[in-house]
Amino acid sequence: MTASTAPNASRLPIGVFDSGVGGLSVLREIRAQLPHEDLLYVGDSGHAPYGDKSQAAVTARSMAVCEFLLTQEVKAIVVACNTATGAAASALRERFSIPIIAMEPAVKPAATQTRSGVVGVLATSRTVVSDNFNRLVARFSSAATILVQPCPGLVERVENGELDSAELQQMVDDYVQPLCQQGADTIVLGCTHYPFLVSLIQASAGQQVRIIDPAPAVVRELQRRLAEQHLLSNNTARGQVAFWTSGSIQQARFIIPQLWQDGGAPDIRHWSS
Repeated sequence: MTASTAPNASRLPIGVFDSGVGGLSVLREIRAQLPHEDLLYVGDSGHAPYGDKSQAAVTARSMAVCEFLLTQEVKAIVVACNTATGAAASALRERFSIPIIAMEPAVKPAATQTRSGVVGVLATSRTVVSDNFNRLVARFSSAATILVQPCPGLVERVENGELDSAELQQMVDDYVQPLCQQGADTIVLGCTHYPFLVSLIQASAGQQVRIIDPAPAVVRELQRRLAEQHLLSNNTARGQVAFWTSGSIQQARFIIPQLWQDGGAPDIRHWSS
């Protein structure tokens, strides 16, 4: 019997994971749209960043995290990491029977919304070389010119809690301004860490440039999949949230409250594999 077919499966938590704390941007959106769901978040910070690892290494870590989440009897798993999606989503879906909802950079809506016909995508180095990502870009390249910008270093800044500094703004400028100079009027955030830098990205691009975060669309897909399998929670109380990290528990207790901002002291535990 799997978690999704167990009695009262709708009461089970949703598992969410990322290479570190970036997936909290997706977790916040799940909390906003599905406030009655219990949530279990794993930040694999002990093995971050995923963006500079091989596909095999990212797949192995994604498998390990999902195996752990299944020991916690989750009813669905959200892969809140574009790098893990590109490297491992297909393998995860082949291996696990519960719903696996993965990230996809919002290239499609960007290509339909751009006025200039030029879209910029900010992503990790591993994401931009993944087959899934390149197929996505190719699919919509006839609708718009799609400029892809790898952004090494940004994930590490967010992981360290650096969200606003002159040095970081300069790094963001180096990635964003070439896209704007080539005519991009729409920029896609292709990593879940980047929404935490959206004020710096917007400042660099200017208010006339639209910034697209894929998290709302991911949560709509999560809601659709849960409803389809009769797994939406029928709780009336606000759901509980627990956090796990494979990295430093002290660092997690420093950075998660900054990014989560949901009131109270988060329940943060250590996990190793």
